[in-house]
Amino acid sequence: MSTLLISHPACLEHLTPLGHPERPDRLRAVERALEAEKFQMLARTQAPLAPFEIIALCHPMDYITAIRDATPKEGMTRLDADTSMSPGSFEAALRAAGGAIHAVDEVLTKKAANAFVAIRPPGHHAETARPMGFCFFDNAAIAARYAQDHHGIARAAIVDFDVHHGNGSQEIFWADKTVLYCSTHQMPLFPGTGALGETGEYNTVVNAPLRPGDGAAKFRDAFESRILPRLGDFQPELIVISAGFDAHMRDPLANINLEEEDFAWATQKIMEIADRHAGGRIVSLLEGGYDLQALADSVAAHINALMRG
Repeated sequence: MSTLLISHPACLEHLTPLGHPERPDRLRAVERALEAEKFQMLARTQAPLAPFEIIALCHPMDYITAIRDATPKEGMTRLDADTSMSPGSFEAALRAAGGAIHAVDEVLTKKAANAFVAIRPPGHHAETARPMGFCFFDNAAIAARYAQDHHGIARAAIVDFDVHHGNGSQEIFWADKTVLYCSTHQMPLFPGTGALGETGEYNTVVNAPLRPGDGAAKFRDAFESRILPRLGDFQPELIVISAGFDAHMRDPLANINLEEEDFAWATQKIMEIADRHAGGRIVSLLEGGYDLQALADSVAAHINALMRG
């Protein structure tokens, strides 16, 4: 089995205002990076459209239809100060969630060793019934819940190393003892959640906030002291990674000083837990990362680790 790469051209058709950091060029940069010879052995496929009823495992149906109905026929419309829609945005969001769902199917039926889903818009800020932070549907949450609902997974874990806290994933699973949510992120920073004391109703939320200016040593310590032990104790049967690369030192939206080898290291550590408890089963979903070169280099390092390179 090989690592599976899932994407779709429709994700380029989610347009954002001029100067917006979450732009189609992000996906183009990832695509160019994955043209390198070492990635030619990746299995590749396109993301299907997510059925509404699967998205509804995490978001109410009236919320899903409200997002559909908010899609403009031309131009752009804003849902909040950061989150806008163009005519292609709703299909892109359905493909993003659909890619996550398809990755779960392929990994859990052993057609792929693991998967990386190169999609946009991202998802981890989307709460149960609230779009925010560039996100419409929480792709990672949908993947975890779908694995439980359709494949009988008892325990799923989400590991989020995006520099912004995944408030949506935390909110969706706050009172759920069957899904572990772990996050490293800069604090203070948007969205303002993710304090150490936020642990969920069943102690299945693990936050490891970093301070502005922190680098590899503090990031790796957060993983080794807080996240990896809890992940190992939880013994997940599937690990979903919210793979944001905006903690890179080059990223314009934050002040954490990681480099691509730090993301590779984190990926390898997550894989060790997955190998021990989940049969190696990992589904990784693109979240943030807004410096194009840093994003390209970091995704390449992440996927190379997934490929056991």
